Amino acid sequence: MNRILLCLALVIAAGSAVAQTPPTDSQAPSSFYPAPPPLQAPQVDKGAPIGGLTSPLADDQKTVTRTKIDSDAEAQLFAGAAKVVWGRYAKIKGAKPGAVTVTKQGAVWTVKGRIDSVAPGSEGDWASIDGTVESITANNVVVRGEAAFRVAKIDKGATCKVAGALHFRRSGKSQVWRLVEGDNPCDGTQEMFDLVYEKPAVEKKPVPAAKKG
Repeated sequence: MNRILLCLALVIAAGSAVAQTPPTDSQAPSSFYPAPPPLQAPQVDKGAPIGGLTSPLADDQKTVTRTKIDSDAEAQLFAGAAKVVWGRYAKIKGAKPGAVTVTKQGAVWTVKGRIDSVAPGSEGDWASIDGTVESITANNVVVRGEAAFRVAKIDKGATCKVAGALHFRRSGKSQVWRLVEGDNPCDGTQEMFDLVYEKPAVEKKPVPAAKKG
């Protein structure tokens, strides 16, 4: 009799548990699963096209479309820059300056120059400047371009270059603009690369011959 009552109690308890369990579709959130999974995954927008991406350096390498002039006096002086002096060899007997040309092309100024060293023991070495003038202010000229140095004894004669915004500064009444970024990137030597103003030669007018009396 006791065995029968025990079986009936187990059956009743099992039925009560089933009755208290709601259907799966309406199962209440639990601490282990706060919400049922969505019936459909959320829509995802397509990413931006990868074409036309720009480098973070793009602004530093932008093309100059107009030379900004804040000092007419400085611009007039810089327009007369005609020589390149290379400090590395300037004090050696026999050293000679190179040539540089400042050109106005509409609203844009350009500068291009080179010096080939002829000082004894330095033959074959050279330095150059090639770029567009970005701005001219009092005692300062910014050129966007490249300065290059070739020295046979440095890095097996490889050309060492400095590129980007190149700052040329002049002090006081000096007529020389020195490259601020003039440290050779291959050995750290200050090249003392200078652009020098040269006063235009005054054209001499022929003197009329004196009339014979």
